[in-house]
Amino acid sequence: MEFLGTTQTASYCSPKKACGPGSLPPAMQQECYQPYHLPGYRYLNSWRPGVFYKTSTTQLCPEECRPALRPPSMLPSLRSSLFCRYSTHDWEQSNDLQLRGAEASNLWASRMTNDSLRLMQDKEQLTRQMQEGSTRNLSQRLSDIGFWKSELCYELDRLLVESRSMDNIKRRLECAAEQVNSPLQVALECLYFREKRVGIDLVHDNVEKNLIREVDLLRCSQDQMRNLAQRVNVQIRDNRDTQHSLEKDIEDKSSAEYIDEKCYNLRNTSDSISFFHGMEKVDGSVSVPESWSRFSNNNIRHSQNMRANSIRLREEAEHLFESLSDQMWKQFTDTNLAFSSRISEETDMKNKLQTQLAKTLQEIFQTENTIMLLERAIMTKEYPLKVAQTRLDCRTRRPNVELCRDMAQFK
Repeated sequence: MEFLGTTQTASYCSPKKACGPGSLPPAMQQECYQPYHLPGYRYLNSWRPGVFYKTSTTQLCPEECRPALRPPSMLPSLRSSLFCRYSTHDWEQSNDLQLRGAEASNLWASRMTNDSLRLMQDKEQLTRQMQEGSTRNLSQRLSDIGFWKSELCYELDRLLVESRSMDNIKRRLECAAEQVNSPLQVALECLYFREKRVGIDLVHDNVEKNLIREVDLLRCSQDQMRNLAQRVNVQIRDNRDTQHSLEKDIEDKSSAEYIDEKCYNLRNTSDSISFFHGMEKVDGSVSVPESWSRFSNNNIRHSQNMRANSIRLREEAEHLFESLSDQMWKQFTDTNLAFSSRISEETDMKNKLQTQLAKTLQEIFQTENTIMLLERAIMTKEYPLKVAQTRLDCRTRRPNVELCRDMAQFK
């Protein structure tokens, strides 16, 4: 039976070997001397009482082989303790070594703890500074985006106003070109009707010349207004392209502003933060701040150029309206003056001709009366002619020499 608190020797001691003195070779005899070891103990080569103990057994040896020594009559646990005991110096030295190791470990742990705390404080301060810097950069970025967005919106509003003005100018040009058809048709009809003049009245007078100039002027005005309307239409398309570019840029900046504002409002306590593996290695940027601002600036400059071209076209259209209106009005006035002059000339000539016609008719009437009187006079002369012819006929019947050409015959 084992004592309480002791280790059972049967589980730690080596098994006995059947050997005796002189019965086995020397190598085998050396293996017969097996000390009893306990696990976890350090065994020194110095001398300790009861270190070596020879054992023998009769299980593997013949009957004549008997053990040379017998184990002492003591319990197995006590025997193991005697074989594995340290000295006091070893115990003190081991304790001192453990104390010095513990003190060194504590010192090293304290230093590591202080370094760790200092490192955590430094990294915390650095992280806070970097996060504040990133927040300031986002704030500055939001200010830049807001500035360019406001500039683009202002330019877009002015471009839209200019585009509406260009639409009005285009409609005015098209309507004016259509309205010119009415006076052009009038002038052409005047020329057509004047071709119905007959005889000497079919003359190439100032009226016809002014009508031809008016027709040419009206057709030229139509061509000019239609050409300018085509240019205005092209400019409107350019303005719409520029408007699309500005709207696309404003839309992109609105999206970027929303995203940056969302990023600006993120905090360490926000709910929408999470880990995204490998995001620090992804660089999807396509521009730098200089090229970014230059892109918006180029859009604004292009829009300003388009507005300047539109203003020039509108001024040209207004000037064309004024000049063509003055020219058409002047030509219309000249044509009307030529018509009035020609009508007055024709009226005067008509009056003169009518006066002469009246005189001629009077003369014709008097001539006809004279002819009638002459015919009456001729009729009154028939009887005297008959008398004379009868006398001559009768005198031809005078005989012989009596046919004398006397005064009565002669008369």
